Amino acid sequence: MRTSQPEKLAVIGTGVIGSGWAARALARGLDVVAWDPAPGAEARLRAAIANAWPALARVGLASGASRRRLTFASDLDSAVRDADFVQESSPEDEVLKRSLLAQIDRVARAGVVIASSSSGLLPSRIQARCRDPERVWMGHPFKPVYLLPLVEVVAGERTKAGAVKKASAFYRRLGMRPLHVQHEIAGYISDRLQEALWREALHLVADGVATTEEIDSAIVFGPGLRWAFMGTFLAFHLAGGDGGMQHMLEQFGPALKLPWTKLRAPELTTQLARRVVSGTKAQANGRSVKELERWRDDQLIRIMTVTGA
Repeated sequence: MRTSQPEKLAVIGTGVIGSGWAARALARGLDVVAWDPAPGAEARLRAAIANAWPALARVGLASGASRRRLTFASDLDSAVRDADFVQESSPEDEVLKRSLLAQIDRVARAGVVIASSSSGLLPSRIQARCRDPERVWMGHPFKPVYLLPLVEVVAGERTKAGAVKKASAFYRRLGMRPLHVQHEIAGYISDRLQEALWREALHLVADGVATTEEIDSAIVFGPGLRWAFMGTFLAFHLAGGDGGMQHMLEQFGPALKLPWTKLRAPELTTQLARRVVSGTKAQANGRSVKELERWRDDQLIRIMTVTGA
């Protein structure tokens, strides 16, 4: 007999995002069934979860949390058929997602919510081939999924409000903070903000103004410290002194017309790519990605402990 809350999560696609979903759900005491057609996917998934588990243990495992509650399905249908919630995390390819979500929709039980981990595609387009598009929408998380709580919830034209409500409740059960994006828009909210910063950073490298390490330092030791607990608007409210945002806009508003930033992305030339790759390789300083992930997790946990995120 099923409980009123989802007990089994189907994770379709087990890359960085999919493995993060699986790790978070397992740490919350859920059963997880995963599927990915790529050769060696199961071994990579289990290795990724093992790498994340120490951080999850530090944050606190729920009763019943166990990596043994993960099973790897032999095909898509068997992964989805008995699931209570489906989180699709395939590559960012609209054609692929439309096809995959249609297959999932055909097999998933009635009433089961189907979410896509897309970071910018429009839900109305990827739900178009589904027989029951009312239950299909976007659930966009942030890396590392097993630690960061934000998940953007984006409904399509035919998504029912009930599906969004049910999905948000499920994400809260996973210890996440669902942010309902009120209007369907490409890139959603957070990625549009990150993309603007990324474009400007690439211009600074391309123009020889700063190295990748110098740009990262400009964030890490400056606004990044504020951003851990205070967003841009509240920070600028404080920048206005006792007059708050009103005074800030009056004093610094004219600067918005100055050509400080470049809205268009620079051409990703071979030279620019070489600078970015060599710069970040130097920053890694011989540490593997897995080593850097564990270091990142440690720092995130320290920040989250202080801010209560």
